[in-house]
Amino acid sequence: MDIWVVGTGYVGLVTGLCFAKLGHQVWCIDQDKNKIEALSRGVAPIFEPGIGELIAQVQSQGKVHFSTSFPASVPVDAALIAVGTPPGRDGEADLSQVFNAVDNLALHLPAGTLLATKSTVPVGTAARIRRRLLELGRSDLEVASVPEFLREGSAIEDTLTPHRLVFGVQSASAQNTLERMHSGMNSPVLVCDPATAEMIKYASNAFLATKISFVNEIANICERVGADVSQVSVGMGLDPRIGPSFLRAGLGYGGSCFPKDTRALVNIAGTVNYDFTLLRAVVEVNQRQRMSPLYRLLRWFESLEGVVVTILGVAFKPGTDDTRESPALDLAAHLISHGARVRLVDPVVKTAHVAGQNKPLPVSQDVYEALLDADAAVLVTEWDAFRNLDWTHVKNLMRGPFWFDGRNVLDPEVLEQAGLVLSNIGHKTRSQKIPV
Repeated sequence: MDIWVVGTGYVGLVTGLCFAKLGHQVWCIDQDKNKIEALSRGVAPIFEPGIGELIAQVQSQGKVHFSTSFPASVPVDAALIAVGTPPGRDGEADLSQVFNAVDNLALHLPAGTLLATKSTVPVGTAARIRRRLLELGRSDLEVASVPEFLREGSAIEDTLTPHRLVFGVQSASAQNTLERMHSGMNSPVLVCDPATAEMIKYASNAFLATKISFVNEIANICERVGADVSQVSVGMGLDPRIGPSFLRAGLGYGGSCFPKDTRALVNIAGTVNYDFTLLRAVVEVNQRQRMSPLYRLLRWFESLEGVVVTILGVAFKPGTDDTRESPALDLAAHLISHGARVRLVDPVVKTAHVAGQNKPLPVSQDVYEALLDADAAVLVTEWDAFRNLDWTHVKNLMRGPFWFDGRNVLDPEVLEQAGLVLSNIGHKTRSQKIPV
């Protein structure tokens, strides 16, 4: 098949490359000239395991092409919209890029072509797209919703071997096109109407975010009653009705999906006069949870004026260079506002935009250099590189002994044997100086 993918962010680029790997002819289209030029040279604009090799493979096979404009005289069976839908001030998804893509595609797609959204869009967007196409005199185009469920850090695997495929369609021909496009993926397929497909995406992310906020609330109670949240999570997860996924206490969720989608779903509910009380609480808990290190540091130091704090991990999670909605950036901004001197270290992130700062902050890739003469350290992102440091060397480098483990991946006994003081989430602290 011949497929056009509009947008080369995480979703669009990985989707296009994976369809090319499946043997389709793919055109990836983006207005960003620098990004397209880099991709044409085989240079990925994002950090994602395996993406460089995948670009090289499908380019050498002539299966993928990158362009800033819609190709002329090139056949196309389906066009996928994978542009950004950033949140507005009230959480409502901004669909301007989506409808800009629709308007442009309407000028280029031949009759009978399938136009499908991969972007996460509010319920009812497919219907709005159909109305726009009618206004443009393009009732001859099919419209569908095909939500993506990829995770940054495992995006290629998730796209090629998804746990499920959701086809939101209103015609047999649209369903047939999607089935041919996804042939080779041995995954369960749910066929539904577009509005249901759009809701499935939001509901899935909202539920996972709810599990994260729930276990973090349990962790906060565990600290106060002397229970161990790690064992609580294991005990809960052994129940097949609950399962172990997303039950790790920490600093909450970040990234481009969960924060945006939870707020958007609250907004969607509001547009139909429904108060989504539970999800509003999930969002509130997540915002509060990422400030846990700040509260511990204030209890340890009383004042953070002039205190040097090293933050380990800037990406919102391991396996990506994405810093959108990263807990580390929120924490850095609050620490700086309290007078602390903040250092950032991350294996792949080079600079970080912190609220209130006139220019991006540099990010070191050398953890020991970043810890030199630090008064305290906070592990925010559980990169493997941070798990097994030379703790005696760390103790000798640092000016102070305090560590906060925001992901519960460090061994308290090992750090304490090295002379460090460790505080974490959901465990009764061994130090009497760090009250819960």
